[in-house]
Amino acid sequence: MSAGDARTGVLAPSQAEVRPTWELYSRCIHCGLCLNACPTYRLLGLESDSPRGRIHQMILVEEGRLKLGESFVRHIDLCLDCRACETACPSGVEYGKLVESARAQIEQGYRRPLLSRLARWLGLRQLLPYPGRLAAFGRLLRFYQRSGLQKVARASGAWRLFPKLGEAERLLPPMEEKFFFSELGCVFPAEGKRRARIAFFAGCIAQVAFAELNRATIRVLQKNGCEVVVPAGQLCCGALHVHAGVRDVAQALARTNLAAFLHEPFDAIITNAAGCGATLKEYERLFPPGDPLHARAAEFCARVRDVNEFLADPEASGGLQPPTAALKMRVTYQDSCHLVHGQKIRNAPRELLRQIPGLELVEMKLADHCCGSAGIYNLTEPEVAQALLQEKMACARASGAQAIVTANPGCLLQLRAGVARHSTGQEVLHVMELLDRAYK
Repeated sequence: MSAGDARTGVLAPSQAEVRPTWELYSRCIHCGLCLNACPTYRLLGLESDSPRGRIHQMILVEEGRLKLGESFVRHIDLCLDCRACETACPSGVEYGKLVESARAQIEQGYRRPLLSRLARWLGLRQLLPYPGRLAAFGRLLRFYQRSGLQKVARASGAWRLFPKLGEAERLLPPMEEKFFFSELGCVFPAEGKRRARIAFFAGCIAQVAFAELNRATIRVLQKNGCEVVVPAGQLCCGALHVHAGVRDVAQALARTNLAAFLHEPFDAIITNAAGCGATLKEYERLFPPGDPLHARAAEFCARVRDVNEFLADPEASGGLQPPTAALKMRVTYQDSCHLVHGQKIRNAPRELLRQIPGLELVEMKLADHCCGSAGIYNLTEPEVAQALLQEKMACARASGAQAIVTANPGCLLQLRAGVARHSTGQEVLHVMELLDRAYK
């Protein structure tokens, strides 16, 4: 499938197929143990903005007692889909499935305001699925950042006229000098004896804003005896589309990625982005059991590993090769929501950090609370996102760490914005960036 098929290759499923189902929401016993785990409930104190409250609203919509209208949409949109409630739930409610189904139902049955529709159409349907357009957009941003226009715009206060756009502009990551698209289709040999042959998932925005992180990840994998293949033809994982309820595009992207990664055997499919990994591990959900691609998606999901999970598992990678360079610094680790709550991976990143000579790892308070990034939530709901970020930065500052370490590019962006806004003076790094330094 070509990139163009990502927009037109899959018909949207019917509203009946995407709405939350009784099998999912009937597990909720309304015990309330999810309440304190939910960022929006803790912040706003409203039952309707808690997991339990949102599930109740989904049931009311299903029964026809609540309109699929502005109020319902607002409460569902305010959810960060951080899935902390899943970790807290004693009944095993798969809340992520519920809220994503509700958003797909909204996408089909509710007409959003014009500007919202335009932004979603441009970003989710016209930009992210197309690598060429994404690269062109990245070059425009790079020119804006390096030509002096960014400094002029910020100094003039022009962004104050458009507060939401101004907040988005402050979150922009520096565009890389060399995008990662040039590495698609390349093979990077293992150093020493080959222990595994893996396929690397490069992401979409990561290829223009986190290309050096991708390269650092590949170097770490090479140091650990991995031959790294970067399959050509891969596209965006579709995580932002799934979270937004745009399932037709997510399905089309998944079809393309299944073809790109399953054409030859790999020991694992590796990603360094927690958000991407959670979606890649759940591709099976995008295709009903009767669809021929359901079994292919299940095969794909079984191979996907977060890079931290893979390197910390002796059976998968043979165990981490001990880094040789001492890094004399104190760091604290911030759990990425879709790693700790979505993929249930809590210890692996910490285990890797503890193996770096000279590194002191200190735990911050509320390490597994959401930082407010949540895909594009910090763009669509900046006030809530900033309140959550303020809490996170207070905890990071109190840790006394020189650096905040995390495992997801979206968290990196949010935390770097937090460091600048709150003047904590801390470096913000991915686990793989620290390991890459230690190997050098």
